[in-house]
Amino acid sequence: MTPEDVRTIQDARQIVEARELTHVKVGVTDIDGILRGKYMSREKFFSSLEKGFGFCDVVLGWDSNDQLYDNTRYTGWHTGYPDAAVRIVPHTCRDIPFEPGMLFFLAEFDEARPAPCPRGVLRRVLDRARAMGFEAMAGLEYEYFVFEETPHSVREKSYRNLVPMDPGFFGYSVIRNTVRAEYYQETLDLCRRMRMPIEGLHEETGPGVLEAAIEVSDALEAADRGVLFKTFIKVHAQRQGRMATFMAKWNPELPGQSGHIHVSLKDANTGKPVFFDAGAEHRMSATMRHFVAGQHALMPEWLGMVASTVNAYSRLVPGFWAPTNATWGVENRTAALRVIPGSEKSQRVEYRIAAADANPYLALAVALASGLYGIENRLALGKPVTGNAYDQKFPARTALPGTLWEAAQRLRGSKAARDWFGDDFVEHFAATREWEERQFRRHVTDWELNRYFEII
Repeated sequence: MTPEDVRTIQDARQIVEARELTHVKVGVTDIDGILRGKYMSREKFFSSLEKGFGFCDVVLGWDSNDQLYDNTRYTGWHTGYPDAAVRIVPHTCRDIPFEPGMLFFLAEFDEARPAPCPRGVLRRVLDRARAMGFEAMAGLEYEYFVFEETPHSVREKSYRNLVPMDPGFFGYSVIRNTVRAEYYQETLDLCRRMRMPIEGLHEETGPGVLEAAIEVSDALEAADRGVLFKTFIKVHAQRQGRMATFMAKWNPELPGQSGHIHVSLKDANTGKPVFFDAGAEHRMSATMRHFVAGQHALMPEWLGMVASTVNAYSRLVPGFWAPTNATWGVENRTAALRVIPGSEKSQRVEYRIAAADANPYLALAVALASGLYGIENRLALGKPVTGNAYDQKFPARTALPGTLWEAAQRLRGSKAARDWFGDDFVEHFAATREWEERQFRRHVTDWELNRYFEII
């Protein structure tokens, strides 16, 4: 039996027994999409498969730097940070190539006590899609920078004068991917072995930046792959004395890093794609037009879930491949939504506004739920943007929030978000984004020192 064969609780027991493992590794994502996990003894793992296990709910009550939120209701000092029920998801079983024989399983927080579980949020969106008669497909693309640095060296340098894996701008370089063939091949092999196969991997524009397109799959599997990809690309780099970052914008002089999301829908009963209409303009079916209209309409309200860090808003500036308005276009990479006409199977829409640092579960939940909202409400789609969207003016209602704080307020006030994601999640997530913004405001940046110290 291979990890790919594991579908049930019994399968999970069988593969662990066959490998004679004493321990198994499990992990669950926090609000920011960071995998938090541990080694679990074989006996505990078998028990947890049947009954679940307790995981301290602090992982939903702290930020990416392990600092405790002081403004959330779900958990905190007022609750004593109890254990929350977590269930292991058998079919997420993976080999960890760096640990021969070791198995890794994803888990998610149980909903017996309403938990703001990111994987649960996406799963509920997909359940609602299924009730509407649709199955969702998705493929995630990530841009990330690789440096000849270590966790120690970047701190010693205070994150300045970092050495990229390769210098200069050399997009799609055959020279780079041949000189670095071992690194590329190891990345491709890692992703194949961990069941997150790469459709395309190439040098992007910028020093040491790569872009990887993960093969399309059903939407929940796509998000699982996104979480695993971001985690183990970092593991791979650090094991080689390098570092990889998915930070949305690490250098003001360089393009930001995106996490583009390609989505489409199929009929849940027949499996037939529903976005394609050979006789329609741009081959967009009526269903697809409603879907894109929903994404377009709700993007300003839901931006905080796809641009979820303070840093993400440094990426959303004109001229750096990240729009500042909710726009859609046909094969237009200056638009926030890019409709890609193709065959029946390849017709899709690319949700381009998401940053690489977004939680894959939440970003995909937004891309799908907003589109499904458009179908439910039969929203009309306006005309596509043509030419350079950065140079054009658009209605004020399409303007995207300019800060994380503003995005959090828009999300909290969104009736559609509360309908699709639940009041408990919206309140918790908005509060965590307000916390994140407050942490930023407490610090004095180099820019402020350089600008004001002497002159003002």
